[in-house]
Amino acid sequence: MNLEEAIIATDQAMLDIVESDVPVLQEASEHIISAGGKRVRPRILFLAYQSVGGIDLERAVPVAAAIELVHTATLVHDDINDHGKVRRGRTTVNEKWGRTFALLTGDYLFTKVYSLMAPYGDLNVSFAEATVALVEGETLQAAAVKNNTLNREIYQQIVAKKTASLFRAGAMLGAQLADAEQPYVDALGEYGFFLGLAFQIVDDLLDIVGDSTLMGKEVGVDVGQGKGVTLAYDAGNGHSGESIGVVVAELDDVDGGDPFQAIKRKLIEGGAIEEGRRMAEALIVQANQALDRLPPGPAVDGLRDLAAFVLERQA
Repeated sequence: MNLEEAIIATDQAMLDIVESDVPVLQEASEHIISAGGKRVRPRILFLAYQSVGGIDLERAVPVAAAIELVHTATLVHDDINDHGKVRRGRTTVNEKWGRTFALLTGDYLFTKVYSLMAPYGDLNVSFAEATVALVEGETLQAAAVKNNTLNREIYQQIVAKKTASLFRAGAMLGAQLADAEQPYVDALGEYGFFLGLAFQIVDDLLDIVGDSTLMGKEVGVDVGQGKGVTLAYDAGNGHSGESIGVVVAELDDVDGGDPFQAIKRKLIEGGAIEEGRRMAEALIVQANQALDRLPPGPAVDGLRDLAAFVLERQA
């Protein structure tokens, strides 16, 4: 089994695990899973596994499916919170089945992870730590938006927990599945952590300047709700404590009265997007430096290629 075959097997494992006697749970779960995605987290896990001598990718498929299933569950819940209508080019679960069934579908995906991870013993400790951190990060973000307290420090805490924790876990779990020595597990954990930070920053930048057609979802959602790296770093330039409405009100009445375009223009002109880009680039450098502590080989090269993809992606 090669890497692409392992990704296909991961998708099938997710579809298999969400079979249910309750039709709406299975249909809604299959709807979001079969919409596809970049599958970055499973790729990290498989490449980490191979980079430290892992041979049988099939052995790692259930864990990769569990990682991706957690991520997918968070997307379903995010679309409830954000009132999202499109995800991965499809109607969101929330839009198609309604808030209640979307909430239950997200919960169902989370609980199915137990079935996938049950045979893996102590690996569940690392997995649980990551999922706890993920929920903590999402909660910190919701609180910062509600209280209008988003700044650089809080943004960094949010991203470290809600995104980087799962990337880190994927890399570490891959290494642990291969019975790697602890220094290699630690190095891959650092790689995953820095890569996850960069991934979220790029994602937040694309929420401002991305093409919704390429991304398969609406843009401007996070910035419109007071979230994202550009607003966090703009807060450090004298706008901390101000609501989106206040920031927009400072601008001339241009852009046809479209608040998103007004905010976008302000952030671009103020250099917030450029600064975010520099942050992502610096984090990718750190991720690659962590890989220097591993034996060179095709899988390590694959991890470096993945880092380059994260930085350069347009969707």
